[in-house]
Amino acid sequence: MKRLSQCITLVFSSTNRRRRIQLRSFWCLSSISRCSQRGICSYNKAGLLSEHHQHDDDQHIGLVSYDFQKIRSDAPSSSPKPSDFLFLHEAVAADSSKSGFSYANSCRDSAGELSKEDAAVLISQIVIRTNSDDANNDFDDQTRAFLRQFRGKLNQSLVIQVLKLLKIPNLCSRFFLWSSQQIGYRHTEPVYDVLLELLGFNNKNTKVPHHFLHEIGANDKDLLRRLLNVLVRKCCLNGHWNEAISELGRLKDFGYRPSSETYASLIRVLLEVGKIDSAVLVYREMHEDGHAMDNFTMTRFAYSLCKISRWGEALAIMENQDFKPTTVVYTNMIAGLLEASLFDEAMNFLDRMRSNLCHPNSVTYRTLLSGFLKKKQLGWCKRIVNMMIKEGCCPNPQLFNSLVHAYCVAKDYTYAYKLFKKMAGSEFKPEYVAYNILIGGICGKKELPSSDVFQFADNAFDEMLDLGFVLNKVNVENYTRCLSDAGKFDKAYTVIKKLMSKGFVPDTCTYTNVLEILCKANQIEKSLLLFHEMKENGLVPDVYTYTILINCFCKVGLLQQAQRWFDEMIRDGCNPNVVTYTTLMHAYLKVRQLSIVDNLFKKMLEAGLSPNVVTYTALIDGFCKVGEVDKAREIYHRMQGRSENPGTGSIYFKDGTDSIRSEPNVFTYGALIDGLCKVHKVSEATNLLDVMSNTGCVPNSTVYDALVDGLCKIGKLDEAQSILLRMADNGCTPNVYTFTSLMNRLFMDKRLDLALKVLSRMLEKSCEPNVVTYTVMVDGLCKVDKTDEAYKLLLMMEEKGCKPNVVTYTAMIDGFGKVGKVDECRALFREMNEKGCAPNSITYRVLIKHYCAAGFLDEAHLLLEEMKKMYWPWTETSANYINVIGGFSREFLISWGLLEETMKEGLNPVVPSYCFLISGLLKYGKLEAAIELYKELLIMSTTHSNLHDITAFSLLIESLCLASDMDKAFELYTEFITKGGIPELTVMFHLIKGLINLGKFDEAMQFSYCIYEMVSNFSMSDIVMKFNLYYFPVIFPCRLFVFLFFLYR
Repeated sequence: MKRLSQCITLVFSSTNRRRRIQLRSFWCLSSISRCSQRGICSYNKAGLLSEHHQHDDDQHIGLVSYDFQKIRSDAPSSSPKPSDFLFLHEAVAADSSKSGFSYANSCRDSAGELSKEDAAVLISQIVIRTNSDDANNDFDDQTRAFLRQFRGKLNQSLVIQVLKLLKIPNLCSRFFLWSSQQIGYRHTEPVYDVLLELLGFNNKNTKVPHHFLHEIGANDKDLLRRLLNVLVRKCCLNGHWNEAISELGRLKDFGYRPSSETYASLIRVLLEVGKIDSAVLVYREMHEDGHAMDNFTMTRFAYSLCKISRWGEALAIMENQDFKPTTVVYTNMIAGLLEASLFDEAMNFLDRMRSNLCHPNSVTYRTLLSGFLKKKQLGWCKRIVNMMIKEGCCPNPQLFNSLVHAYCVAKDYTYAYKLFKKMAGSEFKPEYVAYNILIGGICGKKELPSSDVFQFADNAFDEMLDLGFVLNKVNVENYTRCLSDAGKFDKAYTVIKKLMSKGFVPDTCTYTNVLEILCKANQIEKSLLLFHEMKENGLVPDVYTYTILINCFCKVGLLQQAQRWFDEMIRDGCNPNVVTYTTLMHAYLKVRQLSIVDNLFKKMLEAGLSPNVVTYTALIDGFCKVGEVDKAREIYHRMQGRSENPGTGSIYFKDGTDSIRSEPNVFTYGALIDGLCKVHKVSEATNLLDVMSNTGCVPNSTVYDALVDGLCKIGKLDEAQSILLRMADNGCTPNVYTFTSLMNRLFMDKRLDLALKVLSRMLEKSCEPNVVTYTVMVDGLCKVDKTDEAYKLLLMMEEKGCKPNVVTYTAMIDGFGKVGKVDECRALFREMNEKGCAPNSITYRVLIKHYCAAGFLDEAHLLLEEMKKMYWPWTETSANYINVIGGFSREFLISWGLLEETMKEGLNPVVPSYCFLISGLLKYGKLEAAIELYKELLIMSTTHSNLHDITAFSLLIESLCLASDMDKAFELYTEFITKGGIPELTVMFHLIKGLINLGKFDEAMQFSYCIYEMVSNFSMSDIVMKFNLYYFPVIFPCRLFVFLFFLYR
């Protein structure tokens, strides 16, 4: 009664499923208790509840049913599964062995039915509980009696669930045997698989214990046969071909024959591991047993045989099997033949297909294309593509893209583009990937494509934009580089903008790459515009962007703007790196701004950046180029941790110590050797070459060329020849620069015979002369008055495809002028303009000089006016600016504040031409015209310290004194002195002589004393330094002249 009251309490206090299950358990226990007291039922040996008057094993007494309809009506819509309460069943089952409770009835629903999950749980529990200690190979009668109620429910799912719940191998084997004996049920392969896994089969252990197999075979031999066949197939499926063969032998030992599926599985696994001969043996055994291969196995077998060139054997097997190949089989055989590189046989199989009424489909053709493409047989690919198109087939987009890429790699751009157009006319239109493959294939190589080939990429780019596709970031750089190399700078500049209109999102790296390309092409204006476009689009330039711009401006000599970029990047929080500092320091060294270099180096160290070998090499190269070889040498020694002169160059090392060491590389040695050669310290350069070799740094051609050039310039041809031999011994072939240096020295020494021998040797080495070589020969021939031969050489170099440059033309014009062939000079000057070669200041100077010498003063003056128009900035900083200004408009330089920078210092190239013309006018007695030109020259010059200004001034003073126009002479002299000019003493001599000729002795005496007092106030060293050696040669004559003057009075 106590338990019953607990049940009633739970009914009204609980609403969940778990409580109702507990209620059912309590109610059942109460009923069992009452039935036990009345003696109505008892439990048997197996613990199963049964009535005394029933003995039919197929009849089972259920528990007393209570009406739970009212309780179910209050149940939630989704109930927990019975398996969730297995722990309760186990607890109740433990009690049932004492109280006679039937465990099977505890999980029945109101209709008396069990779910599959519940049935699996019940079966496994009963089997485990009643047979765990039983050593027999079969279930006892009571277990069998219990299991009979599940015969009609047996299926693959239930059996597998029970096996997985049992887990114990011997119980699994017993249940497997019992279920196989039930009418209406047959084991499937998944059931065999589960059983084998439970019996111990896995990837590491493929052996099933023998006693289990004997147990199964003793009860059902056919079941064992099927199990062993499944075991073999399972080994094959897991790739254990060796174990599969072993299990096949055990299957035969039991007296069974393998099934066709077993043979097929074994053949397939042997084919996968390349055991073709073993697969053939298995096939023969299979054929003798009367089994035939299925289509899939036959297809794989035929493919594998064709792959090893045994296609005849594959056909024989098909014939023995009466197997009629399908299109799929032929396609796989063709794939195998292509793997074996049997291209003709593969094409013959295509004909065999047609003769057997198997029509090739798109898969067949794509297989052919893929196979030929994999073997790089692009000629066959063309044939297949044509065949496909004729038969209405088409490669898929992946194949199209692969073919286009392959032909681009093979540099067959014409067919790649033709294929691309075919793709555009097919059902598969080119898309993003296809366009990028074509454009990247053409533009992605280091060498520039031809104009015709690049036009393909250009057309594809325009088509791509029309269709709304864009380039990837890599191809943006490649395509822009090719546009720049092809001279299409306007289009290169607009590439990013066009792509952005189609959805392309550039980043800083994209802009930086395009900027670098434009800067390398000296497209400074477009680079700056693109830089500002980048900032307008919200992108922040990084250190690489700024470094590229700084490097570009430094190379063209615009240091002021380069410094502006440097200051801007620091202001905006972008820290310069070592490359930035190195670039700027090297540029300032070239223009001798050493103090700025020192400050930059200090800033670099303060920023925590350590100079590397590139930095020191740039410093050495820069100091060598400005003639500061001692500093360059000291930096080289400091790099190696030693110093010959501690006071020199110490600023370029932290705290003036050797804390920073960096081993010189081949470029460091090359820069220093070249610098030493340029200041004629060739012996030291030769010693440095030995040091370089001893330290394990192998010299390159550049190092040898610098040394050969230095030796040639000082006339040491024998030593230069020895360097050439050493160069050859070290595996460095003399190049065009080496031979040109030798020829230049020989022409200077007028050794034409030896120069021609060097030329012959140069041609024997397949080294073609370049424009510098031809120019050296033209200039050398002109210097020995062989102008006709020089002109023939000029014509020949054009025929050979080497265009003369401005230096070549200038050398030829100078040669004609020296032998008085002014008409030829005029004609050649006109010719060079017509051929697009612009004359430089030297060309004008040379031509004006020869015109003046020949008396063509009017033509010389016209050339001077033309020259003035060309060189509109009247002063140019250096030779670098000559290159810079030629590439920019005046408006551009003014807009960026660069015009002022180009006019700060240095010699105007027009000045020497003025001097030549003034000299010519004076020679022909045109004094007034010469004075007018000189006044123009004064307007152009800010000072009179230049040699050419002094020369023109001296000529005019001399001419005016000879003409007895002393007033005009002293007027020019006063103006010259006022502007800071330092006249030669010869000028003063002419002035004194002019005064004496006019009888103005007092003025001459006074002027002589002034000269004497001025000269006597300076020491000899001061005279040499201050007056640039102009006074020294005439000091003694001047004093002598004053003495003779007094004697004359």
